[in-house]
Amino acid sequence: MDKYGLIGHPLGHSFSKKFFNEEFFPQHNINARYINFDIPHAGMLLDIVRDNPDLKGLNCTIPYKQDIISLLDELSPQAKRIGAVNVIKIQHHNNPQKPFTLTGFNSDIIGFTQSLRPLLKPHHTKALILGTGGASKAICEALKDLNIDYVYVSRSARKGVLDYAHLTPEIIQSHPLIINCTPVGMFPHIDCAPDLPYQVIDERHLLYDLIYNPEETLFMRLGRERGATVKNGMEMLRLQALASWDFWHS
Repeated sequence: MDKYGLIGHPLGHSFSKKFFNEEFFPQHNINARYINFDIPHAGMLLDIVRDNPDLKGLNCTIPYKQDIISLLDELSPQAKRIGAVNVIKIQHHNNPQKPFTLTGFNSDIIGFTQSLRPLLKPHHTKALILGTGGASKAICEALKDLNIDYVYVSRSARKGVLDYAHLTPEIIQSHPLIINCTPVGMFPHIDCAPDLPYQVIDERHLLYDLIYNPEETLFMRLGRERGATVKNGMEMLRLQALASWDFWHS
């Protein structure tokens, strides 16, 4: 039986295992199973692949999307451009000197772009990206492809990055697309939301939260109550998972 899996830490929040084992594999009559590998450091990737010769592919989640790059043999052009990997294709060889080859891809940009595009209106030309971590790297590349200008927002200001204290009503109003790439508001901390002046958000705004648990975050609810369009990260996850399968079998 072929195996696929997920590496990261912690993995209690993982969507992929349930999606593949309970939905994708049964629907397509695929004799395979998906396993979570909760590892304390990225270097254990090589041990996992070495100890599982029937492992065909892995997903990678926080905090290792950047750390694993140095362990891979090849990167897709898109993963190289983004600087983060969340899909690893594994090819095993009958060669003791080189028992396997690891190729890195990024499906975040695919899932995000495909789920965001139907919601875009002509006025969604400028965006705020909340957070500067690994997830935000794919988001900014997707926005470039969509010809949407963006500004990073983080807890501390630096070159090219605004801090929350300086998010004026004018900035919010001139950036009608706001994307939360932080874990703020994720279960169990559901009473938290990014520190924005929500009172100036209106029906022109689109608030996209990469979080999918809870289904509606406080960030989304505060936007919806002001008339904004809101969306969580569930569809993005499903599209990412499907793209992963395509990468593993390309």
